[in-house]
Amino acid sequence: MNTPLNPATRSPNILFLLSDEHSYRFLSHRSQDRGGEPCRTPTLDGLIDQGTHFETAYCQMPLCVPSRIALLSGRYPSRCPVLWPDTTTIASHFGHHGYATATVGKMHLPGSLQHAGFAARPYGDFTGPSPAHQKDPLSLTAPQDHIFMPSVIKDAGISDIPESLLQEQIVVRESMAWLREHRHQKQDQPWMLYASFAHPHFPQLAARRFFERYFPCGVTAPRVGFTGDTVNHPMTVGLRTRGGGALRGHSMDDITEEDTIRARAAYFACVDQLDEIIGDFMALLDRDQLLENTIIVYTSDHGELAGEHGLWWKNTWHEASARVPLIVSLPEHRNGDLSPSEITHPVGLGDLFPTLCGLTGTPIPDGLDGLDLSAAVRGTTVAALKRRPGVIMEYLNPLGGPGTEYRMIRSDRYKYVAFHDCEDLAFDLQADPDEQLTIAQTTDPEISVALDRLRTSVYDGFDFDQAIDCRQSETEQFHDLYPGRVSPRTSNQILLGDGRLMEADLTLEHPDVVSDQPAMDFDDWPEH
Repeated sequence: MNTPLNPATRSPNILFLLSDEHSYRFLSHRSQDRGGEPCRTPTLDGLIDQGTHFETAYCQMPLCVPSRIALLSGRYPSRCPVLWPDTTTIASHFGHHGYATATVGKMHLPGSLQHAGFAARPYGDFTGPSPAHQKDPLSLTAPQDHIFMPSVIKDAGISDIPESLLQEQIVVRESMAWLREHRHQKQDQPWMLYASFAHPHFPQLAARRFFERYFPCGVTAPRVGFTGDTVNHPMTVGLRTRGGGALRGHSMDDITEEDTIRARAAYFACVDQLDEIIGDFMALLDRDQLLENTIIVYTSDHGELAGEHGLWWKNTWHEASARVPLIVSLPEHRNGDLSPSEITHPVGLGDLFPTLCGLTGTPIPDGLDGLDLSAAVRGTTVAALKRRPGVIMEYLNPLGGPGTEYRMIRSDRYKYVAFHDCEDLAFDLQADPDEQLTIAQTTDPEISVALDRLRTSVYDGFDFDQAIDCRQSETEQFHDLYPGRVSPRTSNQILLGDGRLMEADLTLEHPDVVSDQPAMDFDDWPEH
């Protein structure tokens, strides 16, 4: 049992806000000349103005499940393909060191292990189907949602769901309920709350006021077209055909320019709507004085291509897919004792686990792959960050076809992408931020030396065959030992006070329709 702490010596709370599929481009704090899109995110901009903005942050794998496992474990996907019961997670570690822990919302975890070390989980996706698709029950780290891509993009637009019933709104309400109950019962104990929102991940549907802000005239075209040296790379070709929906008789070529405009407008709208919801959440937390001693983290599990390079969703090494927002706001930032700052040196989400340990004075467990950047958050230079050759990202699924698994490293200037059995790629992101010209075969001696160092770092302690075999083996063992024993009908479930786990979305996904023509059935029904 955790021991309540004295308020005078109490560690800071941690509010971890995680979204799904939020590209780094979509923060209105980021100007267009720095790669930004003209969205509206005043809440997140406010956190940047009262925090530390890691403006060059990468996920550890641009796919939901492995990215989340890597984030929770603080280890590369190749070193932690699954979360075993004895895997140290950010939740189990902080719980062991005196924190009350809870997760509310989307976890995207497989099988019968659904808490990942969190002590409480009142609401979320307990292996339930995602709203727009059924996950492949045999695929732990690569749900086959990509095969529905063209139809999902064509269905983007205005949401018919009442806003009060949105997953994001329920995450806010259940998070507030847990925090209030915790304060009532153990007000001296620090807490960690992991609030995980489904948007701006598909289905790309938002309230009318957000969608009509951008459609049809307010949305930009993709910043990067289907151009450059990589359009014929096996990974790109595979994603546009096999990965883009060819298993269902579709490909990226089925997506029209009008589809692209509409879907991009809907993505802009989803980003804006999530920002508004988080703003409402912040207002409630502030009113209840729950932020006075609280570290706030905002990030996302991966980005969104949104039509760039002729592609949608994630999976690739491109900036829009791999790079995410990352903001850390301390109480000292918000009370004016610490100035806001921006760190441009590349970092990874694997750095969050040790960094939160450093910020709270919690011991850092052995075996983590990231760096403690707590000093950087507080405005001090971190020598280890500059010594690191670059930040690593992996993709260990052959989604684009055989041999398209890759491992990427990003330094201050260069990005190197090593493939399992395809031609390697490299880019000078200072001269070529749109990744149009691969320099992997450069004859420039200075550039060659820099790329050789990066390639050496990619393979330091890593072997593709071993990593792929390990992932496959551990995935199969996990399914055998911890298969799912429940079969939810809807996307989310909610825990009742008597301990029963109930469906939360039956009225949305399996409605009991009272009237399909209320204007005919009610004489005073308003006309629209």
